[in-house]
Amino acid sequence: MNELKRILQAFEQSQRRGQQTALATVVQTSGSVYRRPGARMLLTEEGEIISAISGGCLEADVLARAQSSLEEETPPFVVRYDTTNTEEDLLFGFGLGCNGIVDVLIEPLHKKNGGSQLSFIRECLETQHSGVIATVFAVEGVSNLAVGDRAMMKSDGTVINQISDSDWGQTLIADTQKTLTKGKNHIQSYSLPQGEIRVLFEVIHPPLPLLVFGAGYDAVPVVQFAKQLGWQVMVIDHRGEYLTRDRFPQADQLLECKPDPADAYQHLLTPKAVAVVMTHRYVSDRAFLKHLIPSPIRYLGILGPKQRTAKLRQDLGQQKITATSEQQQRIYNPVGLDIAAETPEEIAISIIAEIQAVIGGGNGGFLRDRAGSIYTPIQHSWATSAL
Repeated sequence: MNELKRILQAFEQSQRRGQQTALATVVQTSGSVYRRPGARMLLTEEGEIISAISGGCLEADVLARAQSSLEEETPPFVVRYDTTNTEEDLLFGFGLGCNGIVDVLIEPLHKKNGGSQLSFIRECLETQHSGVIATVFAVEGVSNLAVGDRAMMKSDGTVINQISDSDWGQTLIADTQKTLTKGKNHIQSYSLPQGEIRVLFEVIHPPLPLLVFGAGYDAVPVVQFAKQLGWQVMVIDHRGEYLTRDRFPQADQLLECKPDPADAYQHLLTPKAVAVVMTHRYVSDRAFLKHLIPSPIRYLGILGPKQRTAKLRQDLGQQKITATSEQQQRIYNPVGLDIAAETPEEIAISIIAEIQAVIGGGNGGFLRDRAGSIYTPIQHSWATSAL
């Protein structure tokens, strides 16, 4: 998430300086590669590179092509980097050694609608709405579409349709709506009698809301690491002397309130939110858990040993607060991955890594023990169209 924010900030700065920029986006991959479709980087006419689409191997070549496109005012175009041939890979000097194929869409942002996708992404992040961007990146034999054409939709129903052909626009908007419902990136190929087009459907997720219940010393690195990932962090505690900007300068919100009742923070307990309880006070933890366990949050981490949490559950059971089987699956105690953590910083890393594994669908194990690709493949489907 911080990657997108850096790109947005750099684009705004370049606009104020009157500087030309181009955006490079990975739109399709095959085999072993460093980044997946949707990875972006911003490039300026002065040679600045913001973010990366590879491990540092492709960036120089992409920059050179982007600068040339800015000078010649070329339309958006796709460059394929094929490293499946090791001899050619070394000959051209990329040295990827990944044995994969990467297709990169390069778009000068001074063109019409050039910066609209960045504006759309910013709106999604600022309004906490999910969105989908459908980008045409391959066109063969179809005259009424071009590489770089787009349709975009937010979860609040806002639609931005940049497809000039009304029929194709309606088709992509309908498939964008389906992608918004599924919430996963995918590539769709459309076969027609006269040719074929390929479209990347990319989901833009708002920052992950992390609720940290407890403002002790060990909560500080949890907030710091979460902000490094671009998450939206709220620290909640009843101890005002701990809940200060000096202690938590990066937190998005500091909320001083009593654990019970939950009136002050109940609105934050949404299906998108994750929470960690770490007040180090038994009574406070119990009061917070009284409202957190029945809530729809997607992850609940509880700091402390199993015996302590078992006692907390026993006490809550006497108040008729018992986790259902579904709620139980969302509770993690002891909190964090097993990385032999001891210091507050190490414990914070293990907590943030566990949350990332849960929301990303990983198992938190060693990648060396994973069979096959370390990435879940982007789904590529085909459809026949009469348009």
